[in-house]
Amino acid sequence: MSVLLEFSMSPLDKGESVGDYVARSLDIVDKSGVDYRLNPMGTVLEGEWDEVMAVVTRCYERMSQDCNRISVSIKIDARKNQTGRLSGKISSVEKRLGRSVRKS
Repeated sequence: MSVLLEFSMSPLDKGESVGDYVARSLDIVDKSGVDYRLNPMGTVLEGEWDEVMAVVTRCYERMSQDCNRISVSIKIDARKNQTGRLSGKISSVEKRLGRSVRKS
């Protein structure tokens, strides 16, 4: 089953600016080979359940090495027999609107 998984993860014990920690997670995501899109509030992964969950787990394991408190938010849309949904869902809305929309 293919899933879209949106997640955000950040340490709660490192002050206001956590960009360095977020960048480390994105490096893990980027090197994973899983298709993804970064947005201002998180990252969306597309792949099989075990594949995308493994990426989130690696991000968590890395962050937990030097962070004592971590906030993680995950949203999943699982759908059988569907791929290419990262761009397909946006294209579907644009088709209905008859115009392009802003993308992150």
